[in-house]
Amino acid sequence: MDLRNKTILITGGSAGIGLEATKQFLEIGAKVIITGRSQDKLDSAKKLYPNVIAIKSDVANEEDAISLYNQVKSLGGIDILYNNAGVGVMPSNLSVASDKHFEGAEYEMNINYLAVIRLNNLFLDMLKSKKESAIINTTSVLSYVPSLLEATYSATKTALAFYTKSLREHLRIANSNVKVFELLPPAVETELIAHRKVKKMSPEKLIKGLIAGLQKDQYTIRMGYTGTFYYLNRIFPKLAFSLVNPKKAEKYLQ
Repeated sequence: MDLRNKTILITGGSAGIGLEATKQFLEIGAKVIITGRSQDKLDSAKKLYPNVIAIKSDVANEEDAISLYNQVKSLGGIDILYNNAGVGVMPSNLSVASDKHFEGAEYEMNINYLAVIRLNNLFLDMLKSKKESAIINTTSVLSYVPSLLEATYSATKTALAFYTKSLREHLRIANSNVKVFELLPPAVETELIAHRKVKKMSPEKLIKGLIAGLQKDQYTIRMGYTGTFYYLNRIFPKLAFSLVNPKKAEKYLQ
């Protein structure tokens, strides 16, 4: 896929992985629109990269999503929708019999899964009208092997992974020119998992891999140890599960 002069919308584009994506897509000659919930973060991103277009929007809010679509349409539309926004909640009480547990799961599902479907549905006709276009959905290594400490987060990413594969096939059957990519990051150096003491990939390396995958039409982009875990889980699922969920983590479940 030729990314030069393409217009890309990056959700959650004002910080972390999204901000790094903004930087690198601009560097290769793409036009970038970012969206996020924090006006302060959007303003900071705009100061760093004056050519970016920043729109305040909460992807989990239906009215915001429709407003975002209308604003993007008025700007001439996009060629690529990068569903980067995501959240993870560490429940204060890890028991499943907990209101906090349910609220956290609902919050994760709304942003990590349902909001992606809403935006894809809103922008799909626009993307279909382009000569070459794409949707990028961000799943996770935890869509292969669930984390007991992040059970509902893992579930949202598994749901998104199945949806992504199905969407790709539906569009293929319909002879659509919209390409559907799945980005599977390992643990990445972001605020979301700052508390986790595991080996982490830098956002810079992750986005370099994403761009390389897009340019090669590599529809499933497994980064870092995610590729290893994919095959390990197919051959030795118990081993893969134990590596994601070491015994020392069990004390947090008691």
